[in-house]
Amino acid sequence: MKRFIIAAFLAFAGPVLAEEDVVAGLSQDRIDITANFDGSDILIYGAVKRDAPVPPGALDVIITLEGPGEAEVVRRKARVLGLWINTDKVVIDRAPSFYAVATTGAFSEIISDTEDLRHAISIPRAIRSVGAPQTIQDSQTFTEALIRIREARHLYSLDQYAVRLTDQTLFRADFDLPANLVEGNYKTRIFLLRDKRVVNLYEKTIFVRKVGLERWLFNLSRQQPAAYGLLALVIAALAGWGASAGFRLLRR
Repeated sequence: MKRFIIAAFLAFAGPVLAEEDVVAGLSQDRIDITANFDGSDILIYGAVKRDAPVPPGALDVIITLEGPGEAEVVRRKARVLGLWINTDKVVIDRAPSFYAVATTGAFSEIISDTEDLRHAISIPRAIRSVGAPQTIQDSQTFTEALIRIREARHLYSLDQYAVRLTDQTLFRADFDLPANLVEGNYKTRIFLLRDKRVVNLYEKTIFVRKVGLERWLFNLSRQQPAAYGLLALVIAALAGWGASAGFRLLRR
């Protein structure tokens, strides 16, 4: 009897809460990497669908775009006997190859630390590193170094106030993708927030693939590495011979 009362209460109480859902789209959901690929841009847009009046409080939106992740080795150099050599290393369990965050406001002002930790939204939280050697006391500095390097390469970014929100309903954001993209599935997440809490999450995938000659060379290097190495030697030899022949013609 008690279970029936609880179930009935939940069934009637649920619809009373104001629900806000995301209806979103992408300017493109597939990117082809060719020989002359020099980057691309993605427009993420959408609207908030409601079944009740707008709840009190300001609405904020955070959008993330994340590339395939893999383990990374970060090394630290130190000066030993006048030479700079690698002395320490930390294996980061998983780091996105690309990670961009766009927000409607200052990041720390629109989301709580608890929600950031729960959903792994900020750049440091998107990187997982739990296996540092016990001999290294400052393992966090290795993660910070990886972030600095990838920010310099335009692979990691936090763009605050980049999401444009109109009438607490319509939103849009533009993302610039660099030329050095890694092939794979890129996940975009759209978070709706009120009072620094995530009230709704929407996810969609963008497919990034090599095509044409790049795809053939990539498959050859993975499936037949010996043939790929031989082809590279032949191309290098032909390039050297061509350069030598060109210089001889110029001397004449």
